[in-house]
Amino acid sequence: MPPITPFVALRLLLVGLHLLHGAGQAGLLFPLLGEPWRQRLKRAWSRQLLALLGIRVETVGYLAEIDRGLLVGNHISFLDIFLINAVLPSAFVAKSDVARWPLIGWLARRTGTVFIQRGSRKAAHVTQQQMLATLGTGQRLAIFPEGTTTAGDRLLPFHAALFQGAIDAVAPVHALAVSYRDRFGAPSAAPAYIDEVSLIDCLISVLGAGCLVARIELAASFSPPLPDRRRLAHQARQAIAVKLSHAPDATPAPSPRSAEKKGKAASNASATSP
Repeated sequence: MPPITPFVALRLLLVGLHLLHGAGQAGLLFPLLGEPWRQRLKRAWSRQLLALLGIRVETVGYLAEIDRGLLVGNHISFLDIFLINAVLPSAFVAKSDVARWPLIGWLARRTGTVFIQRGSRKAAHVTQQQMLATLGTGQRLAIFPEGTTTAGDRLLPFHAALFQGAIDAVAPVHALAVSYRDRFGAPSAAPAYIDEVSLIDCLISVLGAGCLVARIELAASFSPPLPDRRRLAHQARQAIAVKLSHAPDATPAPSPRSAEKKGKAASNASATSP
């Protein structure tokens, strides 16, 4: 475990109090509020958490235009969830073991997280139906299709099955590139939640790193009609790879609204063609 200085100990205490505050909001206020107010609380709480951890949020692209659909991101840390919520409050798809995390698991359950139950077709079907229900109500739903975390130095293959919900719900898909940098602008592995790193180790590492910048960038938007899930997963992965400089031909991502207009135009063209 990294050394705990008095500064880090104080910040850990504040983070713990903030988690308790979030639990109070989720338990007492969420059942009484509509979705717009829940999203405001998610955004504010997540921004405050990142600020307590010394993380500044940086956004690139037309993120404010994303009001619905499936958000697809690369996965580095459990902090990715709060980074996305700080910008685009969403429901999430997470592994079932997250539900057993102290306090965080409880918060996840209370804020609309869809848990992946592995091991049977029945469980996969239940997950698919929950994703479809969330996307069908016009909400944002976020996934990390790599299925695990990395140090941010590579991009793993995407599991295509998680994209089927967007296809079935006729919902747009937005690819997001997530990265963390130190105060000098160099890539930072401090937030990486990998290997044998525990949750507390990761928090101490982040606090010990000083000021970090968490960057979230719109890589691409795909509007219905969507291709099959394997092709869609490949296209989303390639778009994120470009933004993370894992591919040389970087190009600016178009606005989600312009992408949706193109998608509707293509759909209309195919409907009127002989």
